[in-house]
Amino acid sequence: MKIAEKWTVSRIRDMKGRGRIACLTAYDFYTAQLLDEAGFPMILVGDSLGMTVLGYETTLPVTMEDMLRHTAAVVRGTRRALVVADMPFLSYQISVEEAIRHAGRLLKEAGADAVKIEGGLARAETIRRLIENGIPVLGHIGLLPQSVRAMGGYRTQGRTPEAAEQLRRDAQAVENAGCFAVVLECVTPTLAEEITRTVGIPTIGIGSGPRCDGQVLVVNDLLGLTSRPPGFARPYAQLRPIIADAFRRFRQDVETGAFPE
Repeated sequence: MKIAEKWTVSRIRDMKGRGRIACLTAYDFYTAQLLDEAGFPMILVGDSLGMTVLGYETTLPVTMEDMLRHTAAVVRGTRRALVVADMPFLSYQISVEEAIRHAGRLLKEAGADAVKIEGGLARAETIRRLIENGIPVLGHIGLLPQSVRAMGGYRTQGRTPEAAEQLRRDAQAVENAGCFAVVLECVTPTLAEEITRTVGIPTIGIGSGPRCDGQVLVVNDLLGLTSRPPGFARPYAQLRPIIADAFRRFRQDVETGAFPE
């Protein structure tokens, strides 16, 4: 039986203008296995695991050890998908040398195919140096969860002419630095469409309208596991009440002696 071809950064980059790229987050072996079997070309091990798995209010407390552990689990569950690991807060901001060391660990120890870095023009030199050292990078501009306190909360980006122009420069900067694709998070749909049209790499939207080259969602939001998902997320299942009911019925069966028979 022929095994389907592995997705690479080159294949993702070549998808520009040839189709839409579907991406979901994963944080564990079994979810990654299901996504891989469903044919997803790219899986993101997001630092969103800080909220979805570890119970933090933001992504800021997530550590390199957290990312290494969960990325390795996802890699073990995949055969075809390109696995991209988020670089956590303060793993790349201090110096280029630290960024190379930490990103290298995600590839060498956890088996990631690429890393994701938040920031545009301000991170262009770091991105360039990572790529020069053989580490593929997925860019991320717009709403930056690791900078949510500085940005004043979770707000749509690019609303003013000045903010829109900065995002245009950010998009061009990450493309010029060598990113194989760029995430546009919570960018106004009109601006996201413009950026998608003008850059030569795929744009992966999250809360940025329908005109990007691809879309990414947090898997917990898609499965209906999140108590208060963002407005742009479409739940394709409602597993939270189903799982809660299974837990309740098992407890009751144990208490009444119905389990085990």
